[in-house]
Amino acid sequence: MKTSQEPETLVDALLAEQWTLTAVDKFSQLHARHQAPLLESHYRDLIPLSAPRPGEQYAFEVDLDKCSGCKACVSACHSLNGLDDGEAWREVGALFGEMLAPKPKGGNRVVPLQQTVTTACHHCVDPACLLGCPVLAYDKDPLTGIVRHLNDQCIGCSYCVMKCPYDVPKYSAKRGIVRKCDMCQGRLAAGEAPACVQACPSEAIRITLSVKETVKSQWSAAPSRAGANLWLPDAPQPGYTFPTTRYPSTKPGAVLRAADHFTPQPAPAHWPLVLMLVLTQAGMGGMVASSGAGLKLSVLSFTLFLAGLAASVFHLGQPAKAWRAWLGWRTSWLSREVIALSAFAGVATLAVVGHGVTWLTVIFGILALATQAMVYADTRRDFWRFSSTFPRFIGSAAMLGLALKLLLAPDRPTAFLLIFVTLCKLAVEIASVKNNDGDDEHWTQRRRTAELQQGPLRLVLVVRFVLALTGGALIPFGVAVGAMAPGMVMLACALCFGGELAERYLFFASVAPDKMPGHT
Repeated sequence: MKTSQEPETLVDALLAEQWTLTAVDKFSQLHARHQAPLLESHYRDLIPLSAPRPGEQYAFEVDLDKCSGCKACVSACHSLNGLDDGEAWREVGALFGEMLAPKPKGGNRVVPLQQTVTTACHHCVDPACLLGCPVLAYDKDPLTGIVRHLNDQCIGCSYCVMKCPYDVPKYSAKRGIVRKCDMCQGRLAAGEAPACVQACPSEAIRITLSVKETVKSQWSAAPSRAGANLWLPDAPQPGYTFPTTRYPSTKPGAVLRAADHFTPQPAPAHWPLVLMLVLTQAGMGGMVASSGAGLKLSVLSFTLFLAGLAASVFHLGQPAKAWRAWLGWRTSWLSREVIALSAFAGVATLAVVGHGVTWLTVIFGILALATQAMVYADTRRDFWRFSSTFPRFIGSAAMLGLALKLLLAPDRPTAFLLIFVTLCKLAVEIASVKNNDGDDEHWTQRRRTAELQQGPLRLVLVVRFVLALTGGALIPFGVAVGAMAPGMVMLACALCFGGELAERYLFFASVAPDKMPGHT
């Protein structure tokens, strides 16, 4: 046994250092002071003692001043729900900033401040994941308000991931479906606290009851941090889905930014969607441009369109269930896109068989392009707003359709029209990120997109413009005025397709929505 005269060893010093982990220390001391029966009522105080009444629902409450960032809630959630490696239904982020603190002799001084925050599903009053799901794989329990995901119904399209502004649904590559937090509804039904609530050593998380109409009226007023003091700083605005989670703090005047506020990261490229959009839009544009150009262009365009539809299946985790994608047509723009593309396929088939383009082909093509644009505009991401996305998509259809026509039925009017469409489309793309607004302390979505395109994605941006200008303007002009051989139109068409693939890659990779603090 070690005596007081013996020198302190490295092991002793390390063991002593462990006692500075205050959250764990307090938790162990609590168990040392009380016996198990007394702790039962202690945990039950962290959940409501009665079920929600009509108009109420369960909700998380996270005390920002108590959260230590220990991630006990993350490990408990992972263990109880059997999550995959790298899969997390609860995450911990960090906020950094400053606040005013009183001086000992009067007055105030500015002091630095750090707050950690744990976040999970907010079980919103109007959940975007539920409204956007094309296969009705989400359900909001009418009694508890818990937003549940129905795993057996999911096709793994991940559209709910795009729709949710809080990055809640997580795609499980192992299962080919999306999964999310269900507030441990089985434990709540048995009167037990959810895993994250029970595991938190500092009692920063608890379950409360929220009145749905109160939540709606509260968030509809666009509360400021200093006013409502219930929502997170530097997080997506709650007026879209009306989240029920509350984040009370005794530091309402603090100016805080997420730890990763100034370091936007490229988003996933979604290559199957890149191919689907480019090929279907090329097919639609080619079908319209094939009027008077012969059957060969119609057949080629229709083949490209079908290839685009086939490519979309590779984006699904459960492709065998793709037929369900129309079920959510009442609320989901993805379902409406599936219906519109199917309708265009039917009309295009008649056009190919009848050796002609009808006005129905044009109308259904425009409707299909509009639904494709709305799929992304409905996610409320500024870079994907309809006023920018629809011109992009219709520009791709026109540009690629004219490139195909120039390849199979070259003439000077088609070449000059291709040049005009190409320049107009590039102007739209420049305008979509030209407004590099935001001050040094607050970066808007559009500024983050501009930073990405001018930073890590700069090479792709340069390639996109070089390919588009060469294939859509320089070569067509040279062929039209006789300065280049007619055979160069094949290279022009290939460059146009390459440029559009690069543009669509940027469309996905450079989107930078507002998100919860610290999430990447």
